[in-house]
Amino acid sequence: MAERNVIWTKTADIQFVGILEYWVKRNKSTTYSIKLIRMVNARTNQISKSPFIYKSTDFNDVRVASLGNFSVFYKITEESIIISAFWDNRQDPKKLLKILENKK
Repeated sequence: MAERNVIWTKTADIQFVGILEYWVKRNKSTTYSIKLIRMVNARTNQISKSPFIYKSTDFNDVRVASLGNFSVFYKITEESIIISAFWDNRQDPKKLLKILENKK
């Protein structure tokens, strides 16, 4: 199977950048954010090569890949992987529900 392109939605990109900024501000260092970027890059590369290895969700065509305290929600198309949300699992899940419902 060919590797698919990974496309981040505006929502997912804003969430990811917000989380990175939070950790830079909280730790007064970029070390953890850089580690998180590397983890996410590795996971999205893995998803692009084998998109069906992570579990499906209750939402139509949405799958989730866990990264410890974070989750990557994505959809699979013929040509690409669309990242719909990047989620800190310690947040209120009701906010995530609203985001995923709007991406149907």
